[in-house]
Amino acid sequence: MDVLVLIDRLDDLVHNAKAVPLTDQVRLDREEIYEILDQMRATIPEEIKQARWIVKERQEMLAEAKRECDRIIQEAREQAVREASQTEIVKLAENQADDIVDDARRKARETRLEMEDWADSILSTLELNLDKFLTAVKRGRERLHERSQETVVAGIGPEPLDEPEEFERFS
Repeated sequence: MDVLVLIDRLDDLVHNAKAVPLTDQVRLDREEIYEILDQMRATIPEEIKQARWIVKERQEMLAEAKRECDRIIQEAREQAVREASQTEIVKLAENQADDIVDDARRKARETRLEMEDWADSILSTLELNLDKFLTAVKRGRERLHERSQETVVAGIGPEPLDEPEEFERFS
């Protein structure tokens, strides 16, 4: 039986008790009061046991909830560290990639400039050699022309060419 019901019965018993004339006292049935008190003694320990069990269950539930909360917080921290780590790795990779591209561009620029210098050197040497060849060709032509004139003046050899401008075309 519920303790509150027993308390209500005890209250009704006192409230409905017959008053003793000329006093503030009431007459109660002792046996009925003892019966209610015995029922209360029997009921209270059971309710206390239930209350203790409920408190214990509540504490276990709170402890489990705290463990779960701690686990979730720890997982969140680990996830944050992993994501931060991934972000750092990505940043490092991007920086390394930028460095590699910059280095490749610098090397390509250096190589291009070196090749331009080399090509200029080759062309300069070729120009000098062509100038020497051209000078040699002009001298050869002049000598040939001089000999040809000497031969004509002396009257020796074949007739001079009718078209000297054709000879000049190559000079």
